[in-house]
Amino acid sequence: MEAKWIALSNTTLGALMASINGTMLLIALPAIFNGIGFNPNQPDGITYLIWLIMGYMIVTAVLLVTFGKLSDIYGRVRLYRLGFAIFTAASILLYIISLVVRGDNGVLALIIVRILQGVGGGFLFANSAAILTDYFPVRERGKSLGINQVSAVAGSFIGLVVGGVLASYDWHLVFLFNVPFGIVGTVWSYISLRDVGKLIRARIDIIGNVLFAAGLSLLLIGITYGLLPYGSSSTGWGNPFTLVSIISGVVLLLLFVYAESKIKNPMFELGLFRIRDFASGNIANLVSSLARQGLMLTVVIFLQGIWLPIHGYSYSSTPFWSGVYLIPFMLGFVILGPISGFFSDKFGGKILTTSGLAISALGFIALSFLPYNFDYVTFASILFIIGAAQGMFAAPNTADIMSSVAEEKRGVASGMRATLMNSAGAASLAFYFTIIITSMSLAFLSNSVMYVASSLQGVGLPPSQAVQISQDLSAYMPSASTSLFSALLGYNPTLGLLSSVGSIVPQNISADVVKVFSSSSFFPNLVGSSFIAGFKSITYISAGLLVVAAIIAFLREGKRRDGRRFMPKGKSLKT
Repeated sequence: MEAKWIALSNTTLGALMASINGTMLLIALPAIFNGIGFNPNQPDGITYLIWLIMGYMIVTAVLLVTFGKLSDIYGRVRLYRLGFAIFTAASILLYIISLVVRGDNGVLALIIVRILQGVGGGFLFANSAAILTDYFPVRERGKSLGINQVSAVAGSFIGLVVGGVLASYDWHLVFLFNVPFGIVGTVWSYISLRDVGKLIRARIDIIGNVLFAAGLSLLLIGITYGLLPYGSSSTGWGNPFTLVSIISGVVLLLLFVYAESKIKNPMFELGLFRIRDFASGNIANLVSSLARQGLMLTVVIFLQGIWLPIHGYSYSSTPFWSGVYLIPFMLGFVILGPISGFFSDKFGGKILTTSGLAISALGFIALSFLPYNFDYVTFASILFIIGAAQGMFAAPNTADIMSSVAEEKRGVASGMRATLMNSAGAASLAFYFTIIITSMSLAFLSNSVMYVASSLQGVGLPPSQAVQISQDLSAYMPSASTSLFSALLGYNPTLGLLSSVGSIVPQNISADVVKVFSSSSFFPNLVGSSFIAGFKSITYISAGLLVVAAIIAFLREGKRRDGRRFMPKGKSLKT
C-alpha cells in the first residue's frame, strides 16, 4: 500500500476511535452512574456530570496549539504516535477504575482519567490533518481530509449504537471497547508512519504556553459553570466564580496576544493570519462552530426530552433512539464530504464552502418552523440537507487552511484550526443552553402549578384538591437545567415529583397522581411551548452566524491549489 493511503487509514482509525469514544460514553452514562452507585440528581450531581462531559473538551482545546507547535519542532508522526498510546492507556485505566471504585470517588477518578485521555486526543487531533497534508499532494488533499472527517462524523453515530448495546449488556465494556483499536493503531503507527514534513528549530515559548493555557482554561471553566444553577437562578452567570473566571481568562488571553507579538518564536503564529485563505478559513470555521455545535446538541435534547417521549419512548431508551433518528444528518455528511473534497481539489474550495454555509443557514431556518410534535419525514429531510451542507463546507475548508501555510508550519496551523473550532463549540453550548434554560424556566415558574392542576383534574380529582396538591408539589419541580441534563442522560425529569408524592398526596389518590407524572407526555407538554420559543431564537441566531461565515468564506482566493498561490507576493513567513 502506498504510504499516503497508510497515513490516511491510520489517521482515519484514530478519528473514528476518538469520536466513537465521545458519544459511546454519553449514551452509556445512565448505566455507568447506576453501576458505579452515583446519583446524578444529587445536589452536586450536575457539576460531576458537566466535568465528565466537558473536561475532555476543555483540556483538548487548551493543549491543541501547544501540541501543534511541539509537533513542528519534534515531529508530527512522533507526537501522533504518543497520542495514540496515551489515549489507549487511559482507556485501559478507565476500565480498571470502573471495576474497583464506586460512588463520588469513582466518578471523580473517571473525570481525572478522562482529562488524561483528552491529552492523548489532543495529540491525535493536532496532528491528523497535518500528517495528511504532509503525505498527500495538493491535488488530493481535499479528498483525503474529506474521508478523514467523514470517519469522525460516522464514528459519533456508531458510538451511539455501540454505547447503547454495551450499556445494556455490561457497562464496563464501554471503557474497554477502544482498547483493541488503540493498540492496533499505536503499533501500526510506529511500524508504518514516518515524519516526511519539514521540521523547524525553535525554542518552546514558555510564556506563551502558560498564558494561553491559563487564559483559555479559565475562560472555558467559567463558561461551563455558567450552565450550572446558582442560588435561585437557573443558570450560573451571576456566580462570582463564573464572572471572575471569565474576566481573568479574557485578561490573560489579551496578555497572551500581546506577548506573542513580541516573542521571536511564538507558540501561536499570528503571522499566519496575514495569509488570506488561512484567515478566511479559520474565521469561517470559528463562526460556523459557534452557530452549529450548540444548536445540534439542542436538537438532541429536543428529541430526547420532548419528541421521543411524546411518541411513547421511555426516557431510558431515548439516548439510543435519538442517535437512530439523527442518522439522516450523518448520511448527508458522509455522502457530500468526500465528494466536496474531491471537487475542491480540482476547482478550489471557495464556491463549495460558501454554498455549504449558505445552505446550512437555510436548513436552520427551516428547523425554526417545526412544532414540538413535528412530522419526522420533514425533520429528517431538513437534517439530511444540513448534513450535506456541512459536508460541502468541512473538507474543502480544512484543505484550504492546511494548504495555505508553509510546510514547516502545518502542525501549529492544524492545532490553531482545531483550537478555534473546539473553543467556539464550547462557547456555543453554553450560550445556546442558557437561552433554552431561560426559556424553559418561564414554563416552570408560570405554568407548572396550573398545568399540574389541570392534569390532575383530568384523572378525576376535584379542582380545589388538584390546585392544592399542585401547589404543594411545586417546591419539588425540577429546575430547567436539571431537567435538560436529566433528559440528556435518559432520566425522567419528573422523578423528583414522583418521589415526593407519597409524603404529600393522600394515599387513596396517590396512584392517580403517580400515573399523571409517569406519563411520557407530561414533561414534554409542560415545557414544549417554552422550549420551542427558545429553539426558534437559537435557529435564527445560528442562521445569521452562518450567513456571516459564508461571506467570510467567500473572501478566500478560490483558485485551484498549486502549492504556491497562497503565499502573499513578496512576503515570506519567518520560521
